[in-house]
Amino acid sequence: MAKPETAVSLLQASRKAFLRGFLFAAVVSFFLNFATLIGPIFMIQVYERVIPAHSYDTLYGLMIIGVFGVILYGLLDFIRNWTYGVMAHGFSQRLNLPALRASVLKSVEGGVNEGGVAIRSIAELRQFISGNSISMPLDAFWSILFLIALYFVHPVYTMVAIAFIVVMVFLNFVTDRLTRHAIQEANAAQQRHVQEVANSMRHAEAIEAMGMLPALVRMWRVSQGEMLEFSRTANVRSRAVLAVTKALQKSLQMVTVATGAILVLNGQVGAGVLFAGMILTSQSVSPFSGMIESWRQWVNAQEAWTRIRKLIEEEGSIRQTMPAPVGDGDLSVENLVYLPDGRDIPVLRGINFSISPGEVLGIAGPSGAGKSTLARCLTGILKPTVGGVYLDGHSTFLWERGSFGKAVGYLPQSLSIIDGTIRQTIARMQDSDPRDVIRAAQDAGIHEMIGRLPHGYDTPIREGMHMLSGGQMQRLALARALYGDPKLLILDEPNSNLDHNGEQALIAAIEKARTRGAIVIMIAHRPSVMAVADKMMVLENGAVTQFGAMTDVVGMISPEARAISETRRKAAIRAIPAKGDA
Repeated sequence: MAKPETAVSLLQASRKAFLRGFLFAAVVSFFLNFATLIGPIFMIQVYERVIPAHSYDTLYGLMIIGVFGVILYGLLDFIRNWTYGVMAHGFSQRLNLPALRASVLKSVEGGVNEGGVAIRSIAELRQFISGNSISMPLDAFWSILFLIALYFVHPVYTMVAIAFIVVMVFLNFVTDRLTRHAIQEANAAQQRHVQEVANSMRHAEAIEAMGMLPALVRMWRVSQGEMLEFSRTANVRSRAVLAVTKALQKSLQMVTVATGAILVLNGQVGAGVLFAGMILTSQSVSPFSGMIESWRQWVNAQEAWTRIRKLIEEEGSIRQTMPAPVGDGDLSVENLVYLPDGRDIPVLRGINFSISPGEVLGIAGPSGAGKSTLARCLTGILKPTVGGVYLDGHSTFLWERGSFGKAVGYLPQSLSIIDGTIRQTIARMQDSDPRDVIRAAQDAGIHEMIGRLPHGYDTPIREGMHMLSGGQMQRLALARALYGDPKLLILDEPNSNLDHNGEQALIAAIEKARTRGAIVIMIAHRPSVMAVADKMMVLENGAVTQFGAMTDVVGMISPEARAISETRRKAAIRAIPAKGDA
């Protein structure tokens, strides 16, 4: 069995794979640049041997050699580009899932959605690796071949080429100094702007209904203006240097031709090397001028890699990677303290309790008491600052999410339905047995409702489609939580959008989960649904003020809750239709 990769080993493996591919491309580049010498050599031989001797046989022989050289050049160029394509594909495949997994974890911890940023960063690196810019340093390194060839033509050509290379290297340095900070700021501003717009678009209904769009447009214009200003600064500076570079490239041809003409007039070289010298000089200098044009892509690629590396290193290695089954042990919370980043006062303070299989715990308390935060800690979404949450003796936060998720059902306070069909939603986007999906829908009391939809369980639902009401969406989310008969069921305000029939279905689902030995924890304000609980907890200011049996605690909370009896609870359960009637 292969050892799971940690964040550090994953990044190291990615770097090593990149270096291996880059070194192979460097070797291919050597032969590729060597093959480029065929053109100048062919030209020199034509001028020096064929034309003076009027030899057709020599010309035909040179043409055959030239054809083979061109074919070799094309083959080597294809191999190098294919290598870059394999590198880009492997890089993307290796880092896509870890980066997205780390983005999800960072989103639930800090509320910052970086999934889009991770995807864009990987796409930028993939395009950079598979593009032409990555070859510029290799071609620049192997330009030494052309300098050597120029030396054998005449040392003066080599000195001219070196002088232009020094100038180009200096211009590269100037470009970096002038544009690096501006490019970094422009990229950061662009990410902030995209994030602001994306976050606002999730509330399109409220924006349109309350006329908030003009104000938001003004805010977006400010952030966009900041981004454009940094981008304009970097663009102006890089274009100024690029203009100097292009002027030098134009002058290179004239200087080379003039140098060759002087050497020919002095009888130091033959006329045949005039054009060959110009081609060799241009080949030796062009990679350095190309590096200036592609400098922004190098900077962007470096920034993208830094973002991905930081994201994976910070968030990608804090979970266990070995799958583990969930047993039938208790759920224990031991001295749980949670202090979010940027806050001085803990949201949860010293929470301690234990729940056994087959028990239902109701959690109540005023708004802001920390109930939803506790639910997120119980499911392992948030990392406890102090203490921990343990199911069957294992930390719910460190548990490998695939195996842990199969035994946990979670209904969050804010309805979150992923785009897909009804069946995919209930089955948590996994391959599923239709009987399991139908059973979960029946437990949530929505099987009949689903049957009336246009395509039944294959009906698509996605954000922006108003096919289901708030109550129906909540019951669909309840069916998703019930799917697979989880051993731990956590319900945060499960009846906030439910009518009387929906509440009865919820109570029946909780009773069924308790009967099969599940641990059920629900957070609710309505005492009608609290009546099903065995134990009750009251949270205030992040601390437990009441905990015990339902009958002992409920009388201290509300006169209305005291009036709800066990008879009423059982009557509500009996009112739920049987499975065959759903």
